[in-house]
Amino acid sequence: MVCIAAHSPPGGRLVRADGTVERGFEAVRDAFAEGQAQDEGGAQLCVYQHGKRVVDVWAGTDKLKSRPYTADTITILMSCTKAVTAVCVHMLAQRGLIDYDAPVARYWPEFAARDKGAITVRDILAHRAGLMGFDEEDEIFGPNLFDWDRCTSSLAKMAPWWEPGSAYAYHALTFGYLAGEIVRRVSGKTVGAFVDAEIAGPLKLDLWIGLPAEQEHRVAPHIVPARQLTEDQFRALFSSLGLDMNSPPVRAAFNMATNGAEGLNLINTREAHAAQLPFGNGITNARSLAKMYAACIGEIDGVRLLTRETMERARESQNEGLGAPTPLMPLAGPGPQRFGLGFELPRAIEPMLGAGSFGHGGAGGRMGFAHPESGIAVAYVCNSMLWDGFSGPDQRWLGWTKALRDAIGI
Repeated sequence: MVCIAAHSPPGGRLVRADGTVERGFEAVRDAFAEGQAQDEGGAQLCVYQHGKRVVDVWAGTDKLKSRPYTADTITILMSCTKAVTAVCVHMLAQRGLIDYDAPVARYWPEFAARDKGAITVRDILAHRAGLMGFDEEDEIFGPNLFDWDRCTSSLAKMAPWWEPGSAYAYHALTFGYLAGEIVRRVSGKTVGAFVDAEIAGPLKLDLWIGLPAEQEHRVAPHIVPARQLTEDQFRALFSSLGLDMNSPPVRAAFNMATNGAEGLNLINTREAHAAQLPFGNGITNARSLAKMYAACIGEIDGVRLLTRETMERARESQNEGLGAPTPLMPLAGPGPQRFGLGFELPRAIEPMLGAGSFGHGGAGGRMGFAHPESGIAVAYVCNSMLWDGFSGPDQRWLGWTKALRDAIGI
């Protein structure tokens, strides 16, 4: 049934949500529309339940191209891409081609250099390999990130920044090259080619890591925040926390923070869309991302991506008893990320649908996840970079996640 909701909350603008919902999910649509009232951009929300699409709505504008945000709009996923990459690894593992507890060097021999021979595939997927950035002397930043061989060679020859397996910290950029090179070595395909052949193709998804030129016109560029801390402000912040600026992981965190605006502008370019950056440049819509998650927890259109056994392994916590490496402890905060095998697990600022959920958030507010117990798979895709990933959940999520819980009775 085609349905339209329009809401104008106090102090907000009139928001029109187009799309379809099944009976019983109307409140999810309405809450989505209300959540977009303070958003100058656009967004899509899609929900599957037991393999059936029950919510498929969109609202707002592609501001930078002065056009409506529609069902056909596609947007960069940022770190939601990591979950797509993880699915590739899991599919190879369930075929017996990857052992989670095998050394990465079994599949990528050069990786054993500098005392990395014991690092396992599990360590990579759980962000505990001690390789959360590149050695500074390799000068891998900006457009150099598009050079796959340069990036993977740098990681292969570097030494870990802490004892692998003893601590964990988000491998924001390097996860994509580490997991992606394992996929390439084992399958003979790049991650982008694997996604095309094994995920997007069978499920008929508009999902790419490495966007074809003929799809570029559909992309809604993200809106870079006007206000960001300066380098001096970040330096003062890091100093106030007592962080050692001579520590490689601290310097990596600092460099990522201070290059934020530059990186966000770079990833809006055609060159960045065309590259294969399995940590953050997947491009899709909510409809396709939700369907991928639905196929991770059940069969849809005759396709199931992950077996029940693989899915259960994927959402097992890998960080119990571990914390941040010593140099980064002041940055960990009270609610650090929790990881399964390549997926984030629920926490206070990314609650998903609570215990049992697994998925991944993305910078600015993108979110995809599944909750097997309820048969729910969800994707929220947006082009406004509103969520900071630290201070709490994205305010745009709160209404529709509550309405979804009410609709399914959890």
